[in-house]
Amino acid sequence: MTSDRNVFGTELEPCSTDPMTGFLRDGCCRRVEGDRGRHELCAVLTEEFLRFSKAQGNDLTTPRPELEFPGLEPGDRWCLCLGRWLEAEDADCAPPVVLEATHEAVLRDVDPDLLREHEYDPREHDGPIDGDSDSAHERSK
Repeated sequence: MTSDRNVFGTELEPCSTDPMTGFLRDGCCRRVEGDRGRHELCAVLTEEFLRFSKAQGNDLTTPRPELEFPGLEPGDRWCLCLGRWLEAEDADCAPPVVLEATHEAVLRDVDPDLLREHEYDPREHDGPIDGDSDSAHERSK
């Protein structure tokens, strides 16, 4: 089985399968050789972050069927590039982080206290707690 660990040192949990995320599109924010973007951080997307990302040239909201990309909405969980999350944190718009689904490799570049400051707390948000059981919105196939 997998030896991937999260920032707590326990088994890496899936980030999301609806929408399907991860560099390998397996639902997990794994450390993958060859992934220069380092899609290792599981975030719960916010409107503010999605606007920020689009302004940086990475539109995550527009569907791209040819790439099997559904387009994302606030509330979706997604494996973000570590560098983009750090840029957003510097701009005070970093989305919350699902620590159980964030790969331990991010600890080489991000202080654990900073991650805890941004820890996703499902009690503070409306909607489903588990990003895998219900999507944040209806998706067309």
